[in-house]
Amino acid sequence: MNKLLKRLIVSFLIIFGYTSSFAAEQLQFALDWKFEGPSAPYFLAIDNGHYEAEGLSVEISAGKGSLDAIPKVATGAFPVGFADINSLIKFLDQNPGAPVIAVMMVYDKPPFAVVGRKSLGISDPSDLEGSVLGAPPPDGAWAQFPAFAKANNLDMDKITVEPVGFPTREPMLAEGKVDSITGFSFSSYLNLVRLGVPENDISTILMADHGLSLYGNAIIVNTEFANSNKKNC
Repeated sequence: MNKLLKRLIVSFLIIFGYTSSFAAEQLQFALDWKFEGPSAPYFLAIDNGHYEAEGLSVEISAGKGSLDAIPKVATGAFPVGFADINSLIKFLDQNPGAPVIAVMMVYDKPPFAVVGRKSLGISDPSDLEGSVLGAPPPDGAWAQFPAFAKANNLDMDKITVEPVGFPTREPMLAEGKVDSITGFSFSSYLNLVRLGVPENDISTILMADHGLSLYGNAIIVNTEFANSNKKNC
């Protein structure tokens, strides 16, 4: 935790070049998702006064996925954010020259996962053929699913994909309306437990453990904002 805090603060200082001699600078930070455990280091830095000590007043806002956070930063609505680097690469491919870049990798091993229920026959990647998969179209894990399927020799035509919303994803799995879902391993797991699904009935198929070697989320910054706010330390 302390190591991540130090890396985060250093990355902000590199971007903005602030020191404690400057008046506190307001800085909005866009998360990719709701306030959950992985967001703790950013809030801890506020509570412990680390940002304030370096002349930053940071306000953290929840998000609706990486596909929500990236445009926020690219348009300058938020100068800094947190998003999946794979989604960022795709965004930049579709929007060449957009003023947004990743500056610090946070998830060296991404939490992209297929989360299923053993009682519904889902334990391994091969079990997905002949089943119903619930996937929110903007979901970062769903974006990687075709590559995951290829790495595991899965026939996509044998998997029924049900488009679902983020709020209904885990409830549909808990109710047995789908056999598995795509999502972040920790978020989906905790949501299912909260909905009463027994822990020993939950199968978490982490894509990184099944042939998909990728990086995950990173700190991203609007390059125009960064360039216009550089100061000599």
